[in-house]
Amino acid sequence: MSSENHSIHPDFILLGLSTHPGQRKLLFSLFLVMYVVAVMGNLLIAVLIHWDPWLREAPMYFFLSHLSLVDAAFTSVTVPKMLANLVADNKAISYAGCLAQMYFFFAFGVTDSFLLAGMAYDRYVAIQDALRYKAVMKRGLCMGLVAGSWIVSHLHSLLHIVLMSRLSFCASREIPHFFCDHQPVLALSCSSTHLIEMLIFTEGALVVLSPFVFVLASYLLILTTVLQRATAEGWHKALSTCRAHLAVVTLFYGTIIGVYFQPTARYSAAKGRVATVMYTIVTPMLNPFIYSLRNNDVQGALRRVVGQKVEAC
Repeated sequence: MSSENHSIHPDFILLGLSTHPGQRKLLFSLFLVMYVVAVMGNLLIAVLIHWDPWLREAPMYFFLSHLSLVDAAFTSVTVPKMLANLVADNKAISYAGCLAQMYFFFAFGVTDSFLLAGMAYDRYVAIQDALRYKAVMKRGLCMGLVAGSWIVSHLHSLLHIVLMSRLSFCASREIPHFFCDHQPVLALSCSSTHLIEMLIFTEGALVVLSPFVFVLASYLLILTTVLQRATAEGWHKALSTCRAHLAVVTLFYGTIIGVYFQPTARYSAAKGRVATVMYTIVTPMLNPFIYSLRNNDVQGALRRVVGQKVEAC
C-alpha cells in the first residue's frame, strides 16, 4: 500500500479510557457488569413483551419493546470493542470497521431518540385524551412511528458516513476515545471538515433536538393535566414517575448535546469520553428499570412467565 493510500484509508488506534494497567482492570470489571446488566435487562423486557399477550397489544409496550432492542444494540456497538481493548495490547480498528461502528452508533442513537419521543406522545394521549386513546394510538400509527424512526435514523447515519468516508487523514492515527466517534475522528483529518460541522449544527440539531423538545413539551403537558385533575396523592405519584423519566431523558440528550454541538476545535477528549459513557452505557442500563421493571404490568407479566415455566417443569 502506498503512503498516499495509507493516509486516506488508515487503521486507527483507539486509546480508550485509560492506559494505566491497574485502572484498566478495574474499568474492565465495572463496564463488563454494566454491559451485561444493560443487555440482559433490555432483552428481558423485549422477551416479556413478546410473550405476554396484553403487553404485546398495548401501544406503550410496543414502543418499549423496540426501545429495549435498540438500547441493547446501541450499547453493543461500542462496549465489546472497549472491553477487548482494555485487556488487549492491540487497540487497532480498521478504517472500514471505524466507519461501520460510526454508522450503527449514529443509527441506533437517533432511533433511540425518536422512540423516546414516541413513548412520550403515547403517555400524553393516554392522560390527555384517555377516552379516545385506543382510537388514536392504533397499531398502524405505532408501526408508522417506529418505522419512521428507523428510516430517519438510517438516512441520517448514511449521510454523515458518506461525508466522513471522503476525508483524508494526517500522520496521527490515534483516537483519544474508546470508539470511533464523530469529533475525535474529525480532529485527525487533514481535509476540510467545515461541511460536516455545518451539517451537525443544522440537520444533526434538527434530528436530535426536535425529539428532545417534543419529549419535554409532552411531559410538561402531562404534568399540567395531572395537576388539574388528580388528587394530591395522584399528583405526587405522577410527579415521581415523570421525574424519573425526565432524569434519564435529560441525561441522554444533555450529554449528546454537550458532546456533538460544539466546534471540533473546542472538543475536549477527556470530557467527551466521560459524557459518552453516560449515554452509551448508563442510560441503556437504566432504561429497563425506569420504564419497565418498576411497572406493575411488567412485574405481573414476569410473574406469569415464571409461573408458567415452573408449572411446565
